[in-house]
Amino acid sequence: MKSQTILVTGCAGFIGFHTVRRLLDENYRVIGIDNINDYYDVSLKEARLKMIESHPNFSFYKFSLEDQHTLVSIFRKYPINAVIHLAAQAGVRYSLKNPQSYINSNIVGFFNLLEACRCFEIGNFMYASSSSVYGANTRMPFSVHHPVNHPVSLYAATKKSNELMAHTYSYLFSISTIGLRFFTVYGPWGRPDMALFLFTKAILEDKAIDVYNYGKMRRDFTYIDDIVESIVRLLKKKALSNPLWDANEPDPATSRAPYRIYNIGSGNPVELLTFITELENALGKKVKKNFIPLQQGDVPETYADVSDLVRDIAFNPKTPIKEGIANFVSWYKRYYGVK
Repeated sequence: MKSQTILVTGCAGFIGFHTVRRLLDENYRVIGIDNINDYYDVSLKEARLKMIESHPNFSFYKFSLEDQHTLVSIFRKYPINAVIHLAAQAGVRYSLKNPQSYINSNIVGFFNLLEACRCFEIGNFMYASSSSVYGANTRMPFSVHHPVNHPVSLYAATKKSNELMAHTYSYLFSISTIGLRFFTVYGPWGRPDMALFLFTKAILEDKAIDVYNYGKMRRDFTYIDDIVESIVRLLKKKALSNPLWDANEPDPATSRAPYRIYNIGSGNPVELLTFITELENALGKKVKKNFIPLQQGDVPETYADVSDLVRDIAFNPKTPIKEGIANFVSWYKRYYGVK
């Protein structure tokens, strides 16, 4: 059987890189797109890309998804079977400083991909949403069946917009769309702007760390391998219409259209201070903590209900935080040559 061709955007990003490696291991043909922007250390993105670019089943293209002409040329060139869209302008706090980049990447780029899927009759479109869409919601655990109409950051608003746009294309053009609400992803090759990376660097350099919400933040930390396992399993399933969907009591996670939303989290929130303690244990060093208030756009707690994911793909993200942090620390020391 001829292997399928999968288009993966954001292939030099944290989740994209790990996803591409797994797909190549499973003998998929992968077309990767990434603009290698400087939101964080470009050399890290280039190092990830170097790990995969020599694979015979991988082809890489450097451009931004706002470039519709180049994007269409890729769809013309390859017999694409499915799209895994992981490229985005990430970060809640950065969206307060540079909002335009979120509109360009997360709205215009997303639209261009949907249009390409429509024009080239790509029936399977999976994309990264975010736990940030839950915004002002306080009902825990966060369920995909709860409405999410009150985002508290522009980043979250763009991700909610993606879900709405995807549903429209599912409804109008019968494209299977699956949105993935990721919960605080961490692990080797992670992003330098995220807490685990920042804390590790500071501790090794004997610097103090900023601890938001006085350490009372709770996050549903989800290990990268569990994220990738979920993506690969969902790739083998298309979204189906829900015949029981009721317009009088609409379920936000499903539709009469082939549309689905899933939480991908551990379902086991951890307090930030506990997370830091595990990191100190892995590094064998204590750290000075600067306790500061909750930051604008942040939410105090995330906690995923993953029952739909477990039911549909028979998988529950479950890597223990201690193991995941140890794996990250091992990679960090190796990558940066720390003794």
